[in-house]
Amino acid sequence: MQQSGLTEGESRVYLALLELGPSTSGPIVEKSGVSRSIIYQLLDRLSQKGLVSHIVKERTKYFQAAAPDRIKEYLEEEEEKFRENRQKVEELLPKLYSMQASAAESEAKVYIGFKGMITAHEHTYQKLSRGDEYYYMGIPAHQEEHQHAYWLRDHARRAKAGIRTRILFHPSTDISILKSRNRHALCDARYMPNSINTPAWFMGYKDVALIGLQSKVPITIEIVNQEIADSFYAYFEDFWKRTKPVR
Repeated sequence: MQQSGLTEGESRVYLALLELGPSTSGPIVEKSGVSRSIIYQLLDRLSQKGLVSHIVKERTKYFQAAAPDRIKEYLEEEEEKFRENRQKVEELLPKLYSMQASAAESEAKVYIGFKGMITAHEHTYQKLSRGDEYYYMGIPAHQEEHQHAYWLRDHARRAKAGIRTRILFHPSTDISILKSRNRHALCDARYMPNSINTPAWFMGYKDVALIGLQSKVPITIEIVNQEIADSFYAYFEDFWKRTKPVR
């Protein structure tokens, strides 16, 4: 099942539902073996992928797995999204290379996959010192479990290094995720002031600006240019002024 692009937890829940038929969350937890604390998060992600639906009977929610053929349709949709994102990057690259050519101090790099995104993020530790800050905005509501695990480890490392961060998540993000980030020192995670749905997120610090395209195969563009970094930061500050702390 994981070859179909589902996480291990999503695969377990989907297979359990295929065997159970329409079911409440309790039997799904027992059958799949996933943690009760994340069952609704997994069901919601499967629902977004069109692999699970639900109905309400007498105020009780019953979930049901979509037909297995839906997995093929889901993969085709993901492949189409990847092709679209690839096209966007190809259209953007000439502009980035143009900027690189026009200023010797400018640099643009493209990273593919989650490991590539980590590589770009790791550069923060090369440029930032204790008391410095980086920001993220437009973080998508849904991320894979291994991505959340990485960020939790990294926030502990960031806090120990004394680096501050401000983060803006999509408004539909589960509040538990923001609270988990805010438990780490020098972190202020909030919701975006609007619900713009876009696969792109943005990050910046010093003279660096990052553009990330969230998809099955993430794409991260790293631009080293002070003018561009300042422009991104101005947009971030405008959004930030319209947000409220998460309690």
